[in-house]
Amino acid sequence: MSKKKIALACSVCGSRNYTITENLNRVERLEVKKFCRYCNQHTLHRETK
Repeated sequence: MSKKKIALACSVCGSRNYTITENLNRVERLEVKKFCRYCNQHTLHRETK
């Protein structure tokens, strides 16, 4: 069975910069501060479905 990939979208510009594998144990959406190359700064990235 293949694992689903989920994108992390920048909360400022909305670009989907990072992908992660889906974790079925997590009930809330993941929010991580990561570097956005379009904003050129560290911003909050949220899990998209």
